Amino acid sequence: MTRIAPAGAVDLVRLGQEHQLVRLRDQLVLLGVNAELRDNNTALMVHRPAPGLPVWVFVGYGGTSFSWQNANKRHSVDDPRGAAAVLAEYVAR
Repeated sequence: MTRIAPAGAVDLVRLGQEHQLVRLRDQLVLLGVNAELRDNNTALMVHRPAPGLPVWVFVGYGGTSFSWQNANKRHSVDDPRGAAAVLAEYVAR
């Protein structure tokens, strides 16, 4: 059975994921890493300091992890500061 949300209903799961991405973006900005919300706030695009393709970050694994590099890399959403440090190092390579 497919459930259809009433018009104007708020998707709390998506709202939570957006909040997690905003927290991660804010931590990246504090580290001097350029990052911006994209795709209706469902993804975070993290720019590399040197020319190269950006890294796309999503909230996955049932809302428990930030994931990137085709979900081969991930970090707990409960630790946005740690995730930002790992991502900053990753994009600097």
